[in-house]
Amino acid sequence: MDNKKIHLVAADMGYGHQRAAYPLLPLSRAGIINLNDYPEIDNWEKSYWLNSQKSYEKISYFKRIPVLGELVFRAMDYFQRIDAFYPRRDLSRQTLQQKIFFKAVKKGVGKKLIESLNKEVLPLVTTFFVAAYCAEYYHYQGPIYCIVCDADISRAWAPINPRSSRIIYLCPNKRVGERLKEYGVISDNIKITGFPLPADNLGLDDSLLNGDMAVRLGGLDPRGNFYNKYRSLLVDLFPEIKPASRPLELTFAVGGAGAQREIGALILRRLEASIKSGKVKINLVAGSRADVNEYFKKAVLNLGLENNNSVRIIYHPQKMEYFRLFNLCLRRTDILWTKPSELSFYTGLGLPIIMSEPVGAQEKFNREWLLSIGAAFDEVNPEFVNEWLFDWLDDGRLARASLNAYLYVGHKGVENMEKEIFSNF
Repeated sequence: MDNKKIHLVAADMGYGHQRAAYPLLPLSRAGIINLNDYPEIDNWEKSYWLNSQKSYEKISYFKRIPVLGELVFRAMDYFQRIDAFYPRRDLSRQTLQQKIFFKAVKKGVGKKLIESLNKEVLPLVTTFFVAAYCAEYYHYQGPIYCIVCDADISRAWAPINPRSSRIIYLCPNKRVGERLKEYGVISDNIKITGFPLPADNLGLDDSLLNGDMAVRLGGLDPRGNFYNKYRSLLVDLFPEIKPASRPLELTFAVGGAGAQREIGALILRRLEASIKSGKVKINLVAGSRADVNEYFKKAVLNLGLENNNSVRIIYHPQKMEYFRLFNLCLRRTDILWTKPSELSFYTGLGLPIIMSEPVGAQEKFNREWLLSIGAAFDEVNPEFVNEWLFDWLDDGRLARASLNAYLYVGHKGVENMEKEIFSNF
């Protein structure tokens, strides 16, 4: 399959759509093509997306303002709400969110992109549902695949006319597949593949992942309590595992809007003594946002930790390079602290997740999914992280969450997608 290629389409809005596309880069003919910033895009079309993104980021950040911020955010969140799953019923009726996006498509959003991609017909794989709308509406000549980026989704992800659509959905879990059926998508167009995780963290035949797990489980079980209880299972899965006395490595990541950065600074402050004593290492993930990078730099400087090798800031202005640096950082990470965004699926690397407050309906469902598989915990007041974090280490819950994540969340997403995409092309 080395000669097989795809058109890979995402959207440059936050991190979610591009992060999901990043692991598929080796299959792409021309890298990641962004629906909101492709070479042939008209100025009016680019402005449409820029204004949409700015509005979302402002509201996400504005949410921190008491009362008024919460009211404004709730109004936006209602617009993209996800209905309760039960009772099972027909939810195929079009929603306002969907109609607004489709109106933009009929106006011309994505038209020139599809015309350009039709010059070389390859499987079109997108991580953004609007790009799938565009491909179908403007008669893309090849197969159309849409990668779902959350554990549950709103009606907007499904086609306008789901029963006659030819869009094929590559789903991260069974729940998304069942949800798409409620939205009217036919079973033949629903494939459960798992979420695409980066080869940087897997290695050939999962060699990197299994080696990292052996080290991680040791770091999450400093007293050996979890190891002693489940020794036979752990040694069978990870022959190199052993209880280890080494610094705990915690990674805190903000989202694309830069919200919740204050939590990272607070964690740094409250774990200062443990950092200086060599008990803990901290990675503060600023992503591609210069403002968050500067904020974290000041927090580090204020504590006199700028020359301490146990504190690192993960930042790069170019998103693809940021993703690469972040993936490398995760190989050394024991615990990932973040909101339940698309990063929820990175728990499949055996990473226990401490969840900050969800932002938006889809993140609330991602949170429920993480809790249901025993791979994550809601954060306790970060003001007291220097107390509860070490209690969690001692009682083995973080090691248990790491193993749950490894066992119950698939990490073969890219491999499964590749098989599906090229099986009939």
